[in-house]
Amino acid sequence: MPHYTGPLALIAALALSPAPAMAQKGKAAAANKKLYCWNQDGQRVCADALPAHLAGAAREEINARSGLRTGEVQRAMTPEERAARAEEEARLKVEALAEETRRRTEQALLVTFQDEDDLRRVFTERVTLVDNSIQTARYNVASLREGLVTLLRTAAERELSGKPVPDKLATDIRRRHAQLLYHQQLQRSFERQRTSLDEEIETTLQRFRALRATPAGRGNAAPVAPAP
Repeated sequence: MPHYTGPLALIAALALSPAPAMAQKGKAAAANKKLYCWNQDGQRVCADALPAHLAGAAREEINARSGLRTGEVQRAMTPEERAARAEEEARLKVEALAEETRRRTEQALLVTFQDEDDLRRVFTERVTLVDNSIQTARYNVASLREGLVTLLRTAAERELSGKPVPDKLATDIRRRHAQLLYHQQLQRSFERQRTSLDEEIETTLQRFRALRATPAGRGNAAPVAPAP
């Protein structure tokens, strides 16, 4: 083996030794390598790459070196589930507004409102929100019912012609029926809220009138401008 001295020795040493940065990078890549595991046809499947058609599926991420789970991805929501979540958020918003309105009216009913029209305006946003929620729920119920009827008609036609009903079609029918029942229940909930809101408005107005009729209430009444 040739023996180098001076600068040549340094060049030879660098050429023969592994690059530290490249070695470290390779170790890091190996340490961070992931496995993806998902359920397919009732069986658990794992691979080091996720198929493109499963990008929206539920899965677990596992460190290939340690075997420990490092993350979990929920499946992408269907359009129906996104609509249900939006309606649920609307319901929670209605309830939050209801609580805020009750708090305001209980805290300073006489001081805050000068007359009944002023008091009614507090409920305007809630009335509008509940009415819009009812209309959305009714539309969703009608749409889901129409889709379910179409699926049932397709299944019936296949049975009448002696053909089996595909598993996917049967699954779609069950899923659509469950969604229809949920949205019908949600619609009834919004309609009950609307009825309760009308009762709450009337009760609050009656209480406001009763408070105005007391000496303390008359003392807080807005001053009447003198006639010109």
